[in-house]
Amino acid sequence: MGAFLDKPKTEKHNAHGAGNGLRYGLSSMQGWRVEMEDAHTAVVGIPHGLKDWSFFAVYDGHAGSRVANYCSTHLLEHITNNEDFRATEKPGSTLEPSVENVKSGIRTGFLKIDEYMRNFSDLRNGMDRSGSTAVGVMISPEHVYFINCGDSRAVLYRNGQVCFSTQDHKPCNPREKERIQNAGGSVMIQRVNGSLAVSRALGDYDYKCVDGKGPTEQLVSPEPEVCEILRAEEDEFIILACDGIWDVMSNEELCEFVKSRLEVSDDLEKVCNWVVDTCLHKGSRDNMSIVLVCFSNAPKVSDEAVKKDAELDQYLESRVEEIMEKSGEEGMPDLAHVIRILTAENIPNLPPGGGLAGKRNIIEAVYSRLNPHRENEGEPGAAEESGTQGKLLEALRQMRITHRGNYRHLLEEMLAGLRQAQ
Repeated sequence: MGAFLDKPKTEKHNAHGAGNGLRYGLSSMQGWRVEMEDAHTAVVGIPHGLKDWSFFAVYDGHAGSRVANYCSTHLLEHITNNEDFRATEKPGSTLEPSVENVKSGIRTGFLKIDEYMRNFSDLRNGMDRSGSTAVGVMISPEHVYFINCGDSRAVLYRNGQVCFSTQDHKPCNPREKERIQNAGGSVMIQRVNGSLAVSRALGDYDYKCVDGKGPTEQLVSPEPEVCEILRAEEDEFIILACDGIWDVMSNEELCEFVKSRLEVSDDLEKVCNWVVDTCLHKGSRDNMSIVLVCFSNAPKVSDEAVKKDAELDQYLESRVEEIMEKSGEEGMPDLAHVIRILTAENIPNLPPGGGLAGKRNIIEAVYSRLNPHRENEGEPGAAEESGTQGKLLEALRQMRITHRGNYRHLLEEMLAGLRQAQ
């Protein structure tokens, strides 16, 4: 609790690349968190005979960044170098691993790196208690292997719709809850022993010390779920992101937003930056990381979409000017007031899935130009979420209680129930 800054850190780390018929871009932002605990991997052309294969992953660390950072550098080698992954290979052979070998090798790689990190002195003696989720894709010429351990998520967008999504590993899921209870633990407030919000993760060795239980039978398991999907010409893009993104956008919302942004820019770093900015403005208080992998059939820049987007920007700029001029007689309005007015209006052609938050940077730029001496106001939502209600709302966010990503709606239900009881 309370591990938040007074003002979000909005500087972004970006990278991009291309190869094997793929293009990728990524963005990460610390946001409101005191520390940046996310990490990522992007490899086009896997070493040691798999040059036509690629690997991308996002790691969402908690209680520190040690495990996430180590995995981002070494998980791939633990996967591709183990005997299960290479089981069908013969010396000098150019044959690729079979589907079953790949899936088995990925699982073995996770278990091996988790066992290996346990021997790090700071993790062994309890000086570092960090852990990390991991979500990734291994892309071969024929298959996409989706890999998930924790509550980060990957989605495949194919033929204009969400075709596949990994499933979050939450303690309240029946299968996860059964394992936790069999290991002598409990699930309280949707957390392992009332503390950890994920039921599978790398690291987190405080939850992996039950005598007589194997590594996949512990309170928290390092075992990933691996699903293979045949590639298709209709494949458009894959999104990998931590829960700082998914907490405020559904699978469909994020994919529709990304699709709309790809139609106005082919700069994948810029598209990813738009995503993290939009999620920040939608109320995400966590670190945010996204990797966007585009296939050859990904949406292309459309002259019509570019024109409509420019017209929308122009409309918002003029509308903000009107609001501020009208309010100027009574004093310069704060940014929250401007946002509230725009939110109440039916503005056409806002980015699908992003809404007004997807254009917040445009609004803020105009506001700052017209009111250059304004004091830092923080997020407009912060003023509305002050007092007891704001503290309760933030507590729900920190506890990661899932309610369709809408913490405010859950809080309203809880308060209504309390009033009725009184």
